[in-house]
Amino acid sequence: MDLRVLGRTGLSISPVVFGGNVFGWTADEKTSFDLLDKFFDAGFDTIDTADCYSGWVPGNVGGESETIIGKWLKQSGRSRDKSVVITKVGSTPQGSAMEKGLAGARVVDAVESSLKRLQTDYIDLYLSHWPDPQTPHEETLAAFAKLKEQGKIRAIGCSNFDVGQLKASLEAADKAGLPRYDVLEPEYNLYDRSGFDGPLAELCNAQDIGVITYFSLASGFLTGKYKSKAEAEANKNRGGMVAKYFDDRGIRILAAIDEVAAETHSQPASVALAWISQRPGVTAPIASATSARQLETLIAAGNLKLTTNQMALLNDASA
Repeated sequence: MDLRVLGRTGLSISPVVFGGNVFGWTADEKTSFDLLDKFFDAGFDTIDTADCYSGWVPGNVGGESETIIGKWLKQSGRSRDKSVVITKVGSTPQGSAMEKGLAGARVVDAVESSLKRLQTDYIDLYLSHWPDPQTPHEETLAAFAKLKEQGKIRAIGCSNFDVGQLKASLEAADKAGLPRYDVLEPEYNLYDRSGFDGPLAELCNAQDIGVITYFSLASGFLTGKYKSKAEAEANKNRGGMVAKYFDDRGIRILAAIDEVAAETHSQPASVALAWISQRPGVTAPIASATSARQLETLIAAGNLKLTTNQMALLNDASA
């Protein structure tokens, strides 16, 4: 397994990033600890979360994922510099009391809460979770600059920015002499390609911006665990998110994944993640697991190399 250089951040990350959205949701604290132990024992070192995770769960308020990660970092006995922690600011689950947006004061306040929950002195990568049209890029970037100077964050990036928003932020940073977003976290997988492929990917490549993708398995659709739309809809946690993929194109993608999985003696999820990791301009995919068996497919993906023909088959099926 080779670490990946993340744009200009100075960070190197594992070829698959563990998605912490499940911590405090479909993975309780004990399960989360066990999964993180196994993930790191396999040589992987990067975790992605957000200050609002998992506030969508009834009874939660946001911050549950960061809290679990913080407890694990403290009790694991692992050196902090052997892990890369990514978290985000600016979003809030529906109905949550958390403040939303990227106003400078909000960013400065939010990082203190995240540091406390994570039980750490610094965050490796701090992302603007969603664009905030009410706040100028300069205001947000100035807050990030202050936090970098204080040593509370090491690098910055953004999530869910389109090409116009990312380009505007880069121009604002350059004009004001502020740190720029060096990482983009977009939605991207074999089914959902249009939002990143094309101008946005070209901009990231031209500007040497690291890219880590979320919904890399299309909410579980690309794992092959759901055999029909009805079966997907029966899943209370993700069913509504998965059912939309069961169209002719989705079925064609699953067939191509199964073909490559058979050739490589791999699980479908490993193939889907390996495809992302070998796409031009992508640094690494983010993926979640709630069981040891699921985690094995993530770890296998980090070591799976697809051939040119296998990449072409998947590219064509998902075009």
